[in-house]
Amino acid sequence: MTASQPRSPRLIVRHLLAMGMALVIGALTLPLPAYAQQNAQPPADNDALPVEDVQTFAEVFERIKRTYVDEVDDTTLMRNAIRGMLGELDPHSAYLDKDDFEALRETTEGEFSGVGIEVGMQEGQLTIIAPLDDTPAARAGLQAQDRILRIDDTPTESMSLQEAVDMMRGDEGEDIRLTIMREGEDAPRNVTLTRETIQTESVKHELLAPGYGYLRISQFQNRTGEQARDAIASLRDEGELKGLVLDLRNNPGGVLDSAVDVADLFLDSGLIVYTEGRLPDSDMRFSASTQTSAPDVPMVVLINGGSASAAEIVAGALQDQQRAVLMGTESFGKGSVQQVLPLNNGDGLKLTTALYYTPDGRSIQAQGIEPDVDVVRGRLEVAEGSGLNIREADLENHLRNINGDTERTEREASLAESDYQLGEALNLLRALNVLPRAQGSN
Repeated sequence: MTASQPRSPRLIVRHLLAMGMALVIGALTLPLPAYAQQNAQPPADNDALPVEDVQTFAEVFERIKRTYVDEVDDTTLMRNAIRGMLGELDPHSAYLDKDDFEALRETTEGEFSGVGIEVGMQEGQLTIIAPLDDTPAARAGLQAQDRILRIDDTPTESMSLQEAVDMMRGDEGEDIRLTIMREGEDAPRNVTLTRETIQTESVKHELLAPGYGYLRISQFQNRTGEQARDAIASLRDEGELKGLVLDLRNNPGGVLDSAVDVADLFLDSGLIVYTEGRLPDSDMRFSASTQTSAPDVPMVVLINGGSASAAEIVAGALQDQQRAVLMGTESFGKGSVQQVLPLNNGDGLKLTTALYYTPDGRSIQAQGIEPDVDVVRGRLEVAEGSGLNIREADLENHLRNINGDTERTEREASLAESDYQLGEALNLLRALNVLPRAQGSN
């Protein structure tokens, strides 16, 4: 189309209807389970596009074509219009070009090139939801709720979420400078990160103390459920498992099926999560199976403001079924489900199609999950000169305990100093094990 040949409103209507048909055709591919293929239906009379609005769209389109300072092609204008239409719906609906599709695939598979942060939009500001473990962002000390004011020299104020993600992705070895504003600090600061290939292992595990295991899930990828099952088996190989800490802090979510698989490891019956949307195929229910890896082990689940989406599904299910004690701070509050729909041109549409609900019917959208025990992040430190840091073991020529476990003492002391929330979780698990014995002695 040229400036002297504007499209007619009727042609624009046909074009928009064709786009509308493309939005609803196709099955979910990444990253969530398919609801079902949807047949495109012609709009009902009461859903017809208002002619006046179509004429306004055509007029704006044409004026941009003729008078904007730089020449813009039709394809760019139309894709920008689509992005704007989606961007006004919610922070998680987006238009995905081929590169975006590939980035989504890489994330769910657990390998991509970048700095290792999950971001979202809060109050119009680009905000870190969570840094991924063992990535440049995590090593630089970036935290959930940090606001990103600039990416290199580009302000993020008017930037879309997808534009920000694209700018932060890049080739391995390249530097990127983020201007960060953190709550409680007087001024923003610059953080320079070096992009690297992020190969994220979503599950880690270790023994905190004899009989007490630690399971860390940093995000929910395609194989997270299987990896968590193997980790529990490995912990059991070390001996009787008296308690388990499931760490979902700074877990930005991921694949819904994997969240269901993880919750199923600890539940042998009952509802895990259900979803509801406008279309019948959006209404789904997920229940626990009887084949469970750890149905009776006492559990503490750690959450914080960086625990979102799939992490909240797991936490909410375990809380509602009274399977675990939730400890930490309030979670992020993302209770929506996105479906990825392929388009005829090879691009895709990520569209919010449903809300999910915990077994008790709670929608946590924009609310979050409240922990059972509030424990803020902190460090346990002894004031210099107080004398409280001197123990019997520090005294010269102290008698040795032949039954003592020096390694255990050092491990737990280090834990309490470096991760106060995790130390408190371990203390609570021990109390849960002591309580039944105390009741049985009465």
